[in-house]
Amino acid sequence: MYRIEYSRQAIKGLRRAPAPVSSAIREALEALASDPDAARNVRRLVGVGAYRLRVGDWRVVFDLDRDALLVIVIRIATRGEVYR
Repeated sequence: MYRIEYSRQAIKGLRRAPAPVSSAIREALEALASDPDAARNVRRLVGVGAYRLRVGDWRVVFDLDRDALLVIVIRIATRGEVYR
């Protein structure tokens, strides 16, 4: 099982999300942390080296540190805002 670590920007995004979306994002991250290779709605971002997790209209940008078993959540925002 991987640990989940949030950046400040990710915490702000999680707080801005409506309560049902916020809980869905947390559940999706827990599922990702239990087995990153079997996670659904995950794609590698081209040119960045990070990944994105899709939860409805919201996106979670994260990186994996497989040596330290760590999921580093970089940013959480809506689809239109996350890639800016």
